[in-house]
Order: sequence, then structure tokens, then C-alpha cells
Amino acid sequence: MTTQEQTQASARDRSSYQPALEKLAHRFGERFSANRTVREQHANITSWHPVKVPDGVVFPESTEEVSEIVRICVEHRVPIIPFGVGSSLEAGVNATFGGVSIDMGRMSNVLAIHEDDMDCVVQAGVTRKQLNAHLRSQGLFFPIDPGADASIGGMASTRASGTNAVRYGTMKDNVLALTVVMPDGSIRKTGTRARKSAAGYDITRLFIGAEGTLGVITELTVKLYGIPQSIAAAVCPFPDLEAACNAVITTIRYGIPIARIELLDEAQVRACNLHSKLTLPEVPTLFLEFHGTEVGVKEQSDTVAEIANDWGGGPFEWASQPEDRTRLWQARHDVYWACLELRPGAKYLATDVCVPISRLAECMVETKADIEATGLVAAIVGHVGDGNFHVSIMAEPEDPEEMARVKGFLDRLNLRAIGMDGTCTGEHGIGEGKQAFLIRELGDTVETMRAIKAALDPQNIMNPGKVFTMPTA
Repeated sequence: MTTQEQTQASARDRSSYQPALEKLAHRFGERFSANRTVREQHANITSWHPVKVPDGVVFPESTEEVSEIVRICVEHRVPIIPFGVGSSLEAGVNATFGGVSIDMGRMSNVLAIHEDDMDCVVQAGVTRKQLNAHLRSQGLFFPIDPGADASIGGMASTRASGTNAVRYGTMKDNVLALTVVMPDGSIRKTGTRARKSAAGYDITRLFIGAEGTLGVITELTVKLYGIPQSIAAAVCPFPDLEAACNAVITTIRYGIPIARIELLDEAQVRACNLHSKLTLPEVPTLFLEFHGTEVGVKEQSDTVAEIANDWGGGPFEWASQPEDRTRLWQARHDVYWACLELRPGAKYLATDVCVPISRLAECMVETKADIEATGLVAAIVGHVGDGNFHVSIMAEPEDPEEMARVKGFLDRLNLRAIGMDGTCTGEHGIGEGKQAFLIRELGDTVETMRAIKAALDPQNIMNPGKVFTMPTA
């Protein structure tokens, strides 16, 4: 915790939260909990940052109930931490100063589906798998797929992405409107179901990626897509990372509408083989998927196979049956668990960066060399079609010498990406973990963010201590 955060923490007397907790317990009964185990489950549980638990957890079932919760917390200056499923990777759900965690899990209804307009309205607690199971019988799907079965509200709050982003975009491209409970408890709707609008400020996207620091998202209107007529998946090995990256760059430059193009280095392939019982050659490998008509998919895959061959890759190994495709992509989504098998007993430390695609090969090759020079056990996997990749480090947080090496590596990785006109996070967010790099990346623009935060949330109760710190009063 920084000196400024320590000052803020001391300024927040957590004993003063008790009246709000008592009011919430009286109003919500069994849907409020101060149980230590429940509170620990609503702190940071998916990354290496220290756990900071809330003072209470409440489970609303409607936007109006969220508004009630916020009004009670505002009255007593109690911090609010919105909680989806807790899968964020930069401690975004940590209760930095204690307070109340608002668990959106009971707000899990699909409120409306508009087939002809290809959009739907959902409560924020609906997860991506729940939504797609609901949509399947209507021939529609929602394409954003971070590895976890995250909630749609949480995905909007962190501006989530995933393996389909190269074709379908990220959350900011697929949310049409939001219902948000503001820091004073008022309820706002940010847009309509129209596919475009020139009406005023783009308030919807102000909240997408704000990580719960400006309000609580309770409902979302999102775009849907037709399930493709034909889907084909394949894996393609390469002699080295640079060749694989160059094949990706060429594919994107050719304008091929590939749906998924993921790159795994040899360490990540080894981990997937161990965990998911795959039998892939342990070399840098692309996982690819093509969507469209049967003719279109064949044309796309033939062209990409030629590109791969030009860079020394191949041959393609096809996953032609639906169950084989599912197994392949489940292995990709299970990299968290797979990487733990590279060093049993170690802790998983995840980070991501994103660079312009023309710098992808350079950035990944330098990062791989840095991992080896630093002596870390780490794997690389990336949504490389848009220049985004992740590094999964297996380390012992109790070992000060090793953690010093890890920190040095993370610093260099983030600065490397920023120096290539990229970003310190393509999809994990800032949370508690990357605030210094946000300032390095955007400079004085962070002051504009602080001004917006101060205007909307003058008490600084909405997920305080995330994205950036606020000056003390």
C-alpha cells in the first residue's frame, strides 16, 4: 500500500461502518452476511496480491435494491465494492478500505431477447456461459469469452476481451446501453438499443472499464450474433515464436476474418499437454478457428495454411468434430490450472500487455528472452490477432529473492509494452496492481480521470483504491 493509501486507510475508521452494516442486516436478512468465510470469498482470490476482506456482503436481486444499498452506504460513508464472480486478476474486488461487497450473483436473469435486432437485455450477474446456454436454441450467441465464466456486468466493468476479440471486438464494442446505480443511489440509463447514436457524451463507455469506481452496473443491453453455419478449428506448430508472430501479422494484414488466433509458447503447450491430456508437439503453436459458410471457411483456412507454410509452420491439425473443438478451446481456457502443473505448489501470477500488432513479434521475443535470463518458470499465451498476450509466472510469494526477480520482470514487461506505444493491460484492468504503469502510460490524462471520479463520487466510496488513488480531503 502506498503512503497515500495508508493515509486514506487511517482516515477511514472502520468502526464507523457499523450503523450501515446493521441497517443492511435488518433490511436484507439472510441476504446479508458478516461471516468471515463469506467475506474472504469476496476478496481478492485469483491473483497474488494480498487479500483485503470487506466488512459485509449483501446479495441484491434488483436494481432498486442496489440503489437502497448504495443510499445506506452513502449515508455512513461506507466503501462499496461491486462483485461478479471474483475472477478479475489485478485485485479489482479487494476491499482496500473495507466496506460492503455487493454480490450480483442473484441478479442473473435474461430480461429480454430481441431476435430480429440481435440484442438482449440482461441483469449484471448473468455469466457468459449462462447467457449462451439461454441463446443457443434461438441460433444466437454472445461472443466475448474471457477464460473464466465471468459475469456480464464484471466483463463490462473490466472491459473484458477473450479469444474471439479479433473478429467480434471486446466488451466496449458489444454493449449498447447500461443501467447504473450512481454513487448517490440514483439510477441512470446510459443509452438505447439503437446500433449507433450521436446523442451527447458516450456515457456508456465511461462506465465500461471503470472497474466499479464510478457506479454499480445492474443491467446491460448487449449485441448478439448468429451462430455461424460452419466452424472449423485447427492447431499449427512453428519453429519459433518469431515465425508464429509473423504468420499472425500477415494473416491480419491480408484482412482474413479469422475468428480466433491464439499463440502458445512451448511452455504453455507443455502445460496444456499435462493438464488437458493433449498430445501437441511442445513448440510455439497457433490455435485457430474459422467462422462462416462452408465455402468461406475453406477459403480462409486454405489461405492461412499457405501463410503459415511461408513462415515455416504447419502442418495444420484439424479439430473437425464439435467435441474436439470444445476440448481444444477448453484446454486454452484452462491455462490457469494447466500452468500450476509446471511447478506444483507454486502460486500463479498473471499479467498481460498489448502492443500494436507490427511490434508483436519483437515484444514477445524480447519477453521470452527476459523470462529465460531472469530464471523464471513462466508461460506465454496470447490473443495475438489484436496484439495482446499474457504471461503466467509460477513463483513462491514467500521467497523475497524470487519475488524481487518477478517484480523486476513485470516492471520491464510493462515498460517494454508502453515503450512500443502499447498498453500495460489489454484486458486484465488496472485494479490495485498496475496503477503506477497507468500513470506512466497516460501521464496527466489520469488527472482527467480523477476529476471525473471526484465529480461523480465526491465521497470516494465506489471501489476506492482501484485504478488510481484519490487525494485526501
